[in-house]
Amino acid sequence: MASAEVALKHTHVEKKKKVSERYWQGSGEEKKDEAPGGSHVPGDQPAPLGSQTNQQTRASEKKKKYKAAERHGKKAITRKPDPFPGSAPVPEEKRLKFRRKMKIDQLPQYLTKLRRVVASSQAESEITEKESARHDQLLLQEDAGFLEGDEDEDTCTISQEDIADAVDITAGAKYFNLNLSQFGPYRLDYSKTGRQLLLGGRRGHVACLDWQTKQLLCEINVMETVNDVKWLHSEAMYAVAQKKWLYIYDSSGIELHCIRKFNDVLRMQFLPYHFLLATASATGFLQYLDVSVGKEVAAVGTKAGRLDVMCQNPQNAIIHLGHSNGTVTLWSPNQKEAIVKMLCHHGGVRSVAVDKTGTYMVTSGMDKKLKVFDLRSFKPFQSYFLPAGASSLALSHRGLLSAATGDIVQVYRDVWNTPVKKPYMAHKVHGAVWGLHFCPYEDVLGVGHGEGFTSMLVPGAGEPNFDGLDSNPYRSAKQRQEWEVKALLEKIQPDLISLDPGKLSQVDYATFKQKHQDKVKVLGYDPLARDKFKPRMRKKGRSSTGGVIRRKNQVAHEDKRVSSSQFWK
Repeated sequence: MASAEVALKHTHVEKKKKVSERYWQGSGEEKKDEAPGGSHVPGDQPAPLGSQTNQQTRASEKKKKYKAAERHGKKAITRKPDPFPGSAPVPEEKRLKFRRKMKIDQLPQYLTKLRRVVASSQAESEITEKESARHDQLLLQEDAGFLEGDEDEDTCTISQEDIADAVDITAGAKYFNLNLSQFGPYRLDYSKTGRQLLLGGRRGHVACLDWQTKQLLCEINVMETVNDVKWLHSEAMYAVAQKKWLYIYDSSGIELHCIRKFNDVLRMQFLPYHFLLATASATGFLQYLDVSVGKEVAAVGTKAGRLDVMCQNPQNAIIHLGHSNGTVTLWSPNQKEAIVKMLCHHGGVRSVAVDKTGTYMVTSGMDKKLKVFDLRSFKPFQSYFLPAGASSLALSHRGLLSAATGDIVQVYRDVWNTPVKKPYMAHKVHGAVWGLHFCPYEDVLGVGHGEGFTSMLVPGAGEPNFDGLDSNPYRSAKQRQEWEVKALLEKIQPDLISLDPGKLSQVDYATFKQKHQDKVKVLGYDPLARDKFKPRMRKKGRSSTGGVIRRKNQVAHEDKRVSSSQFWK
């Protein structure tokens, strides 16, 4: 044992010597004499590896290398140059998705402080836009897949049973039928997260359930006609438009409010970022209810008769109403007249739908036509003829259009880019269709009809990527409470609803110039114009050249402050 220990010790010493030799002789040159303060002189034995001298030497060499790298603008010390210097490029189309506003280049030169603040804000916006696009490109790789048939096979001939058998068990369970023939036909609405389903039967039956787990949350009968149902800001409350008044219930079926100011309501739309419930009544009134405080915000008399066609623009919260004379009007709660009036059909308008980007509007009328309008120019650019017309329309997150004709539901793909000759999918239900709604973030289309409810599978309809801070389908009760508090703090005021939300961040220079010109015409002179300042000559040597320049600069500074304050009035 003793001989083995001695051999191990000798081996350990030899290893130490080899390591020290490689460390000191790695450059292949002899070390020169160091200063008296150094610890190594030629002829002496090298210092041990763990000694304080070696540690100081290595630390100083590291500092020298890092300083040299910093001088050359490098972040890491590498032997080979980087073949792809700089950050990865981001495609321009990805950046456009996250661009909030255009640059402001019209500020006057004398507003130096404001120009500095605006430049800093724009630089931060560009950095945020670039990083968001880069993360979106790296992290959100999911994409929607569409239904594809074999050679010479039409996808509209594929039945729902075949699709449910071909997909996995979880997706196949999303196709089901609810036989509710006693209290139909049914209106429906999905919650913002897409987890909860709300059903309202014409004869008074109201039910809400978690449609994925098939768990019934509540079921009541209000004993009178139900015209429409709508979820509010969360799945804890919903509104029911009954025969006489508007009622608010919670998720367990308990009546919370009966709002008698809102009578004869036929259609409802909820604006989630404004906490506003917009209602259209049989008396021709468009009313807005702030559900956060329980007060009526606005009541507008449209003077267009019965209002039973209604939808909202998700991009700017403008309400679209369809009328019996073939027109579609656009409304905002802060104006008593319609913002836009469009003649869309030669007969009455039966249904209206707007896509989530606010670019396209699809309408169907009594003239059996389906028209697609560009809301940027308010002009039609696609028109389709349906033999029996379309009674209900719905648009998905990915741009699929569903149109109901009697008991037939047809789904069309890409109706605004190229003329569509045949439907993407078709399905026949039991009874006339009364309501259509695509489920958010799911490839599911909900159909309410005379015999109950049908959940259809529509591949490619749902948005595969969701914002967990805005609408998270998997959030817990605690997360929902936190989200509700944050949403209330960030609530947008109704006064900010306008046709073009981008104008809210712009300065109205034309109005200021026009006001100034009108004031000049009335007064006969320009009140902002000032004569050039001429310093008065002072005696006893107090009008030196430096003193005159100082007085000129002081007066110029005061004039700039006055003009800038008048600019912002």
